[in-house]
Amino acid sequence: MRAAFYRSQGPAREVFEIGELPDPHPAQGEVRVRIRASGINPTDTYTRSGVRRRGMPFDTIVPNQDGAGVIDEVGAGVARGRVGERVYVTMAQWQRPWGTASEYLALPADRAIPLPENISFEQGACLGVPILTAHYALALYGGVAGQAVLVQGGAGAVGFYAIQFAKFMGATVIATVSSDTKAQIARSAGADHVINYRTEVLGARVAAITSGRGVRRVLEVNFAANSGKLQEVLGKAGTVVVYGSRGPEGTIAATWGIQNQPTIRFIYMYELPAEVYQAAYADLAAWASAGKLKHLPVKTFPLHEIGAAHEMVEQGTDGLRAVVTL
Repeated sequence: MRAAFYRSQGPAREVFEIGELPDPHPAQGEVRVRIRASGINPTDTYTRSGVRRRGMPFDTIVPNQDGAGVIDEVGAGVARGRVGERVYVTMAQWQRPWGTASEYLALPADRAIPLPENISFEQGACLGVPILTAHYALALYGGVAGQAVLVQGGAGAVGFYAIQFAKFMGATVIATVSSDTKAQIARSAGADHVINYRTEVLGARVAAITSGRGVRRVLEVNFAANSGKLQEVLGKAGTVVVYGSRGPEGTIAATWGIQNQPTIRFIYMYELPAEVYQAAYADLAAWASAGKLKHLPVKTFPLHEIGAAHEMVEQGTDGLRAVVTL
C-alpha cells in the first residue's frame, strides 16, 4: 500500500517519506479501513516534530490519529456485516505506529465509528479528536444545561464543535477569538456572544454579559497564557476544563482560589473511560442525523504534499482544517 511515514523526528518536509508498505490485515477484534481522507491535529505534528514529544516510540511511524473511509475487511469476532460500512476513525496512531496517512489501516473495531451519510469523508476525517475533546469537556460534572460557558478559541477545531455542543446541551455560550474573521466563524457555530480578546477587555465583557456573576465553565485551550485571567471570568465555584496549554505552566492567585473554590480539571482525550467515547459518538450521530451539525471548511492535500499539510497545522488553521486525501 502507499503511505506517508517518517523514521526520525524533525521538520515535516525533511522527515516525511512517501512509499510502499505492506498491506495490513485485521487481527481479532479489528477492522481494516480503506482510508479516503486523513485529518491532521496539532498532536500529530507534536509527535512528528519532536518539539513537545521527544523520541521515536517506534522505528517507523505512519502519522495522524483521525481519518475516514470504508471498512473492507474484518477480523475474527467482528460482524461481517461491517464490511462496506462508511466510518470515521480516531486514535489510530495512539500507542501504535500506524496512523491514517496510508491507503489501508487495521485498528480496533471500536475506533471505527459509523459515519453519518450527510458527512463527507473529508469532514469525517476531522471529527475524532476534536469532537471527543469538546464533548467530554462539556459533559463533565453533570453537563452545562442552563449555564454560561466560555469557550476559549471559538474558531479552532475543538472550539467550533464545543460551541455547537454547548448550545445543543442548553448553555449560553461566550466565545473568544482574535480577529473579526474568526468572530464570524464562532457566530456561525451558534455562539451567543463573541469577544475579540485583542481589541476588547475580556473580564469587563464577561461581567457585562453575565451581570457580574461570571461563567460557570471555561473550556481552556491555552492554560499557560490564560490562567491569570480566570479570576476575571469564572464565577464562584465554577469549573475550568483544560485540554491544551501552549506553554509549560500556568499560574492562578492562591487567595482568589481559596475564596472562590474553582475546580480546575485537566483532561487528556486519549485516556478516557470507554463509556465516555461511546456517549460522544452517540450524541454526534443524533445531532448529525437531525441536520444540526456544522463543520469547518477543509483544505485538501494529496498524499505527496503531507509535509505542507502538517506545516499548515503548525502555522495555525483556525477556521480551516487540513486533510490529506488518498
